[in-house]
Amino acid sequence: MTAGISAPGRPSIRARTLRTDRWWLAPAVTAASLFAFVVYATIRAFWNGAYYAPPYISPFYSPCIATNCVPGSETIYIFGDWWKLSPALIILIFPLGFRLTCYYYRKAYYRSFWASPPACAVSEPHRSYTGERRFPLILQNIHRYFFYFGLIFNVILTYDAVIAFRDADGDWGHAGLGTLVLLVNAALLWLYSLSCHSCRHIVGGRLNHFSRHPVRYRMWTFVSRLNARHMLYAWLSLFWVAFADLYVAMVASGTISDLRFF
Repeated sequence: MTAGISAPGRPSIRARTLRTDRWWLAPAVTAASLFAFVVYATIRAFWNGAYYAPPYISPFYSPCIATNCVPGSETIYIFGDWWKLSPALIILIFPLGFRLTCYYYRKAYYRSFWASPPACAVSEPHRSYTGERRFPLILQNIHRYFFYFGLIFNVILTYDAVIAFRDADGDWGHAGLGTLVLLVNAALLWLYSLSCHSCRHIVGGRLNHFSRHPVRYRMWTFVSRLNARHMLYAWLSLFWVAFADLYVAMVASGTISDLRFF
């Protein structure tokens, strides 16, 4: 029996859509925003400079684990002298993988770049659809593992925000605008991670009776509230991490001076 769009009795509409509103605006803005971030992140990743202004380190380069890191910015040497490229190319693999496989970002770039579909009630240009059952989209299923790595980086970036309460000589009890920038960056990344769909499933999934697991139920309820704003946290954290990198870069390059509060 023929079903779907070819079912008998369905009207034959050749137009891609009958919508008269600006349905294309949302995917266009999304595509432009994501493209701008990718371009900026790529430039900064290959720049290999202006990422450390004591005590601030760019989130794109933290933790710096190669021997070619700027002195003072290194956390632990894992990649030896053989690594000649930018240290950011090692680090960005994990947060980028987490974002690329994120459930919200899948929707965002499926609609904006692949037009699959570009909007509700708008037909897509593809003749066939295989979903995420074949290569390369089947790799989206590793999102949960990138989530675990993302939590590790959140801890590291939170540590960076804490040590930003030092001055250039390493003395505690100081704070500047860069401290506030890194604190907000860490907070937004935690909100983005904890509102993740995978996080919601981890804390409350596979339970038949919430009444028998009151602690996990409270956790699931909290994460569910955050999950309702996952899209908002995704965008805020994306733009802020780029802003945090830009601020550190401008201070490190001498373009601006860090505003010290105390």
